[in-house]
Amino acid sequence: QVQPVESGGGLVQAGGSLRLSCAVPGRTFSNYAMGWFRQAPGKEREFVAAISRSGGSPNYADSVKGRFTISRDNAKNTTYLQMNSLGPEDTAVYYCAASFAYYSGSSPNRYDYWGQGTQVTVSS
Repeated sequence: QVQPVESGGGLVQAGGSLRLSCAVPGRTFSNYAMGWFRQAPGKEREFVAAISRSGGSPNYADSVKGRFTISRDNAKNTTYLQMNSLGPEDTAVYYCAASFAYYSGSSPNRYDYWGQGTQVTVSS
């Protein structure tokens, strides 16, 4: 069973930054495309960012483009989501997802494994 594990969430003031991490321990990390999604209270889960197995093809939701950066370090079995210029609208539970495909993009249905999520709260 593949179990992504997120970390790095917390409380931050508007305009601040956080970096989320997602590890996939015990697996060949480079076999998985990775994605980040988020779910705010009362809303559906939405796509945030995705990256291919090799670290190429980063893709972002329009709402985070220019503020968030997805990256990965295959030697550390970890993917990251650097979040800058955070606003209250970014408050949500952030989920990491892994896919056997080379690249899975924005559709949650294309991901095979999901983490349990990490809470990000941005105060105004």
